[in-house]
Amino acid sequence: MIDLNSLSLPDLYVELTKDGSLGRLLDLARAEDLAAQGDVTTESIARAAATPTAAEAVLVARQEGAIAGLTTLPEVIAAFEADVSFKIIAEDGRLCTPDQILGRLHGPLSAILPLERTLLNLLGRLSGVATLTRQYVDAAAGTKAVVCETRKTTPGLRGVEKYAVRCGGGTLHRLGLHDAALYKDNHLAHVPPENLQAELAEAIRFARSQHDLRFVQVEVDTLDQLERVLAIERGLVDMVLLDNMPPEELCQAVEIRNRKAPAVLLEASGGVTLLAVRAIAETGIDRISVGALTHSAQCLDIGLDIA
Repeated sequence: MIDLNSLSLPDLYVELTKDGSLGRLLDLARAEDLAAQGDVTTESIARAAATPTAAEAVLVARQEGAIAGLTTLPEVIAAFEADVSFKIIAEDGRLCTPDQILGRLHGPLSAILPLERTLLNLLGRLSGVATLTRQYVDAAAGTKAVVCETRKTTPGLRGVEKYAVRCGGGTLHRLGLHDAALYKDNHLAHVPPENLQAELAEAIRFARSQHDLRFVQVEVDTLDQLERVLAIERGLVDMVLLDNMPPEELCQAVEIRNRKAPAVLLEASGGVTLLAVRAIAETGIDRISVGALTHSAQCLDIGLDIA
């Protein structure tokens, strides 16, 4: 299976959108705005003799942040069947400054204006995810910990939101329920503590025999559970997810892992905030998963101006 975190951003975008989900979403966005009637405002003003048939529009950053989503521009234009050419000036994954021009569009106003809102919604959303991710990554800089996203994504936007996390310097987790095994508390709620090792080992062997998995991970809530999971046969568990543990407990978890199973990665999760991420990273943890990267990111303000 392809290691998503080893791909360049252009190759990652292709991999994450090859299922056609973005195209289907853009078709829905077009239908939401145009329905059967089309853009009635633009259609009426474009009839005026003083309105030029061709125009240039510039995409402009209104605030500082990390850019993500410029790569979607051709697909947005295609979804709106717009006779519009474009030039991307900035680059996904780069930081932008206020008033920086990110790209230019050329074509009839009647083609540019109907796609404006969908394009800006998408660019603003993805750049917001990238910007928040960059803040978390910068906060953990200098430690061994990498910052990962979760499945707490906008329905239909998972692929491009995960792409945006990479644009912000983050590390990708699993794509969905299909490509990695993550045994969480609800999966294990019925398992008595004394049977945890045996039942988990059996389940993991089956999962590995049936599927090509990115990794196998087990969630624990206590250090006692951690010790039981680390005692499972070597090579079955790749990572342990430490749920809602304070920094002092995470330090103990790292010490236990180093003694018992140094090859197993430890990931901290649960309510990780920008204020808390540095203290978590300094415990010696390997990974920090942050749902907020996608469920709480604010859109970056990006505008489209007719030149």
